[in-house]
Amino acid sequence: MFQEYAFRLRTGEAFIPLNSLLKVLNLAGTGGEANMHIDNGEVLLNGTTEMRRRRKVRAGDVVLFGQVRIVVTA
Repeated sequence: MFQEYAFRLRTGEAFIPLNSLLKVLNLAGTGGEANMHIDNGEVLLNGTTEMRRRRKVRAGDVVLFGQVRIVVTA
């Protein structure tokens, strides 16, 4: 069972970098830790392993990290 998060982008922002998303939601303690998880292939974006640290995550995207599911909204 996944723990569900709904992340709302700030008004006027079209995206959030993937590593920043993990950090903002306290799923990673630091940016370096977030990068490590991404580099290790532990993060899926829309069902595909994402290796780009600063991949733009936009409204409608779904991020899976461990047992956490994040749905990004505008």
